[in-house]
Amino acid sequence: MMALKYLLMVLGVGLFGSGSALVAYDIFLAAQLRRLLRRDTTDESGAEVGAPARRPFRPVRWRLALQLAAAGTLAMLITESIAVIPDGAAGVRISQISGARPGTLYAGVHVITPLVDSVAIYDTREQVYSTLASENPKQKGDLLTVQAREGLNIGLAVSVRYRLDPKRLDSIHTNLPQPVGEQVVAPVVATIYRQLAPNYITREIFATKREELRATAAEAITSRLASDGIVVREVLLRDLQLPAEYAKGLEGLLLKEQENERLGTEQEIKQKEVRIAELEAEAQKARDVKQAEAQAQVRVLQAKGEADAMQYTLPLKQKQIEQTKLEAQARKESTLQNAEAAAQAKIIDSKAEVERQKNLADAEANRIRVTAAADAERMKFEASVLKQNPMLIQKIIAERLSDKLQIMMVPIDGRNFFANDVMRSAFSSVGSGRGLSSDQDPDDPAPTATATAQKRPSKRP
Repeated sequence: MMALKYLLMVLGVGLFGSGSALVAYDIFLAAQLRRLLRRDTTDESGAEVGAPARRPFRPVRWRLALQLAAAGTLAMLITESIAVIPDGAAGVRISQISGARPGTLYAGVHVITPLVDSVAIYDTREQVYSTLASENPKQKGDLLTVQAREGLNIGLAVSVRYRLDPKRLDSIHTNLPQPVGEQVVAPVVATIYRQLAPNYITREIFATKREELRATAAEAITSRLASDGIVVREVLLRDLQLPAEYAKGLEGLLLKEQENERLGTEQEIKQKEVRIAELEAEAQKARDVKQAEAQAQVRVLQAKGEADAMQYTLPLKQKQIEQTKLEAQARKESTLQNAEAAAQAKIIDSKAEVERQKNLADAEANRIRVTAAADAERMKFEASVLKQNPMLIQKIIAERLSDKLQIMMVPIDGRNFFANDVMRSAFSSVGSGRGLSSDQDPDDPAPTATATAQKRPSKRP
């Protein structure tokens, strides 16, 4: 909306300028034309030759100029009828006829009567008024000094946060001087602090009752400015500036008080140390007495215990002696019994050994008899077998000659044996040194055995 307002303002000024330039241009053209005509009707000496010709001049365009001026005036009136209130601010409508009108114009766009009403804008955000405790060119603010009860001047650095009540802007505009911070807030703050400071001494303001002074002043400032439509949010007392001589004296006094407090503290510490030593001595004495009493009681108890023990010691010794005698008698009887048992065991062992030897002899005789019977039976069986097969003798002899001989049994007739021709050719080629054959004919029905010997690979390394 502000852009529209400025655009209309520029348009109005442009229209006014256009109308004025149009009228000035027309007048300039008419003047130039008259001067040219006048030059044509005079000679070189300046005398008129004849009457100037009557020619129609171009009229000045007053109507168009008036129209442009009216349009510019309308744009300017529209611009003056638009009031824009920015954020954080509020306005009061002021009439040229009746003065400030009741009501507040808040942030936004408002329409007013042009050339009759105007708007006074006030900042409704929080503002801060600050004072200085001493002159400082680097800081801006009013110097605030107050007098304590003793008449000493004290500088106060105060900050007041306040804002204008938007609902009472018409009363503020009508009744309060402007600017409000300098003309109203500053005098009220200074006056209230100067009224309250004489109720306290300098040391109270500086140390013990500083917060009390601030709270009392804040309450008074808030109530005083609230009646004028100014809302106080907070009053701060930032710093105090004491007179130089008083500050030095106060510093020396504080040092003396600190020294006095230090001495008092050391004295209390010494007294406490003495008291602690006395208490420790009494405690040690009590511990020694208790320890002596405890030792005496222990000795008495030990004596009583020894006496009681002696009453039970003699019967115990007698019982121990009797027990020793019984144990010796028991060992003696046990030794006798062990000797008898050992003798009986030896007798039993000898009898068992005799019985064992007898059993072993019987078993050996029985084994010999069984072995002899078995050998006789075996010899009978071998004799019958050898009688039936005489060639077994040669086999047995060949087997016992060496483990490198291999024996092969073949049929006597060899008619149906496929290896007969092979064996015969082998024996005929090897010769008599490599094999043993019978002189009988293969077709002879008589039993014939062929034995061959072949080297076996030695198993020994």
